[in-house]
Amino acid sequence: MHHLICELYEYFLLILNMIEKILETHFPSLSKLPELRDEIVKISSIHTFLENEVILREGQYIKVIPLLISGLVKVYKEDVEDGEILLYYIKKGESCVMSMTTLMRGDTSPVKGVVEEEAGILVIPADEVLKIAQKYPAWNAFIYDLFSNKYDELLHMITTLTFSNKDKLVMEYLQNLSELKNSIIIHKTHQQIAQDLGSTREVMSRILKKLEKDGFVHLSQGSIEILTPNES
Repeated sequence: MHHLICELYEYFLLILNMIEKILETHFPSLSKLPELRDEIVKISSIHTFLENEVILREGQYIKVIPLLISGLVKVYKEDVEDGEILLYYIKKGESCVMSMTTLMRGDTSPVKGVVEEEAGILVIPADEVLKIAQKYPAWNAFIYDLFSNKYDELLHMITTLTFSNKDKLVMEYLQNLSELKNSIIIHKTHQQIAQDLGSTREVMSRILKKLEKDGFVHLSQGSIEILTPNES
């Protein structure tokens, strides 16, 4: 029994040390203050979520705040008539600003979060986040900086959707996804891209075929390759 307790204690210390290293590596602004770092280490846990797993549903209350340590999560706005439209991605080293602002208001989520690539997430209980926000200005500064960055992304998305032609919209979407995934091969169907951009599969197929004809992409079954200028 004593041996088992020692093993469990060592495992517990290993997890705490792992979380501390995660904060230092991916969330340096949260690890600079030892008191804040130590508190996050004590109250958080590490979880893995698979591709296409829904981690946040529209209309539900916020129970946890995610800190992304690997993978990619996309945040949607659902609409009864127009389906879904992609708002922004949560990348490694980021959290979900909509979850945070919704939690502060005590409201239900206006968005949906879906795992784009298998994600490692440091999860903090919502009630503990509220306590941290009251005690540590460094936490609030992290959220404000994140909000500012996501506001710029949303503004760019709205501008693109409103003023860009559809060819440019789709090409920007593909290039952005290519940068996020660090790959020129985008494993998406025409239907999935249409859902992300609030369009239909038929419209998206026409646009993608035009982009292929113009030499910007190469279409394959279930994937799209972005071509460099010398390949087109």
